[in-house]
Amino acid sequence: MAKNLRSYHLSSRTRSAIILGVDAVLATVSLATVHALRFEGVPPERRESLTLGVVLLLIAARLTANLVFRLNRWSFRFSGLSDGARIGMAGLFGTGLFTLGLDLMQRLPQPPRSVLVTELLLTTLLMATVRFGPRLVWTYRADLWQSRRKGAVRTLIFGAGVSGAALLRVLLRSSADKTRDGSTRGDRKPIQVLGFIDDDPSRWGDVVGGKTVLGASSDLPSLVERFDVEQVIIAIPQIPAVRLRALLADCAGLKLRFKILPASYHRLGEPSAAILADLSPNDLLERQEMTLDDATPVFAPDHLALVAGAAGSIGREVCAQLLAAGCPQLVMLDINENELYVLRCRFERQFPQSTIFTEVSSIRDRGRVEAVFLRHQPRDVFHAAARKHVPLMEGCSSEAVKTNINGTRILAEAASSSGCERFVFMSTDKAVHPTSVMGATKRVGELYMRWMNERSETRFSAVRFGNVLDSAGSVIPLFREQIASGGPVLVTHPEVRRFFMTISEAVALVLRAAYGDSGELCVLEMGDQIRILDLARNMITLSGQVPDVDVKIEIIGLRPGEKLSERLLADGEVIRRKIDAKINVVEGTPLPEELPRLLTELATAAAREDDAEIRRLLETAQGYRSTDSSHDQSVPDGVLSALPS
Repeated sequence: MAKNLRSYHLSSRTRSAIILGVDAVLATVSLATVHALRFEGVPPERRESLTLGVVLLLIAARLTANLVFRLNRWSFRFSGLSDGARIGMAGLFGTGLFTLGLDLMQRLPQPPRSVLVTELLLTTLLMATVRFGPRLVWTYRADLWQSRRKGAVRTLIFGAGVSGAALLRVLLRSSADKTRDGSTRGDRKPIQVLGFIDDDPSRWGDVVGGKTVLGASSDLPSLVERFDVEQVIIAIPQIPAVRLRALLADCAGLKLRFKILPASYHRLGEPSAAILADLSPNDLLERQEMTLDDATPVFAPDHLALVAGAAGSIGREVCAQLLAAGCPQLVMLDINENELYVLRCRFERQFPQSTIFTEVSSIRDRGRVEAVFLRHQPRDVFHAAARKHVPLMEGCSSEAVKTNINGTRILAEAASSSGCERFVFMSTDKAVHPTSVMGATKRVGELYMRWMNERSETRFSAVRFGNVLDSAGSVIPLFREQIASGGPVLVTHPEVRRFFMTISEAVALVLRAAYGDSGELCVLEMGDQIRILDLARNMITLSGQVPDVDVKIEIIGLRPGEKLSERLLADGEVIRRKIDAKINVVEGTPLPEELPRLLTELATAAAREDDAEIRRLLETAQGYRSTDSSHDQSVPDGVLSALPS
């Protein structure tokens, strides 16, 4: 039956004629009703102002006005406030035409002015009722249907503003469509909106779209118990992350699902149920959407960029943003041939205007790297290949040196020899007062960039930033896997804190710094550090479970090389200038003497697997020993050689 209803439809011309016919009847009934009320008690034969000519003139005026304002092309499903204004303007215009016609046709009886005004009000009301009535009926039926239907997700909308009201309209309209045509629209569960919550006290008790603002986010525990709430949809554009974290803290003991309107929803027009996204750890950071903006380079037709470590989380995003910015040729270099193949297929579909090359190679293979540079002659090199796991590298110090130092040196020398224009090295906050082998090797990489920049025509620079959310092997996917398996979620220390940044933001800032030729060492603004224990609790709450009840959190102790917290600037480093609010150009500490000799000795020690010598040389190559213990409570300052291997 639903199928038959959907297949049955009127032509637009027939539908328009029916609407105009109904409008003509409404105008006639309205005039007759108003005339009867005005002349109550007067015998019909004395009511001279209601004649066939007057009625026909009114109908002509009303239909003309409705055609002018296109009320005959009405959408009963998508009408809104602006359409209501059209009805009002059409009513005024029609009354004006009717009055003008009466003035021009003096032989017609002249109705009293009170009849004209009252007829305008009544006709406008009837036309609005006919046009908005079906939608109101469908919405009421949908709301009733959702409340009675099993499986509907009982939901509160957080935010009773414009976005929340618009989202409610869309959800009710979607339900009305399902009620009217009997469809289920896939396997997505229907949403039953119970009301709103809003932290603005002036809105408490207001009725928005037929739903009441029931209280503030702090009232959620009582509201969940009272209304058996299952889900909260956050409908506040660009809601501050601190507010989201407070909301999750209020809901930590509740088994709720959370969805959010994406920050960019306004680009898509009115919000819809389809664009609702699960609230994610990314939303809990005080980060803003970043683009290259004015730093977007104008690529020449033969411009070619090379990304080392292209198959990794950062390298993959560098490739994507370069191609999106219009880079005509791109070389993706990595030792992971499977991921390279998948990426190349994906990027060739997304960016058919660009030429993409893949080169399978380790950055530690000097001959292979030099052959790649000789073949492609890249203008820009982005170095994102690294050994990055702190605890693992404590037991594999030679691997960290071979990749993070030797590989970096091989890439840099190949770039300089082939005449590259710029070389960008991705660094980490763990390079500041490093207490791990990984951090120390990245610190040496930063120093080598500065050393090369002083001696090469190629512009060498390092960009330092903190942890990247959801990168391969990072804490977010690890916690997600632990939660999915029922726990426990393993946290190293209750007070451990880290800087976090989304992958897209980090890469956008790296590219802005690179193509702005900002300087030899740039440090990105990372905001406040996030406590990892809070992150774990929030992720458990986001999964619809209760921390320490449904999923246990276990403190396992700091691992070798880890700190309680990180810093973005080392002692002696000074911010020389700001490129913008997010990028700082930093003046580094003095370079250690004979850095190339130390790097050669490190390479020799790594080849011999001499862990003790590697640690001694790393401290020497850094050129200082940390004396500030306030930043690090896990490992004594300046004792890399004492770390367990």
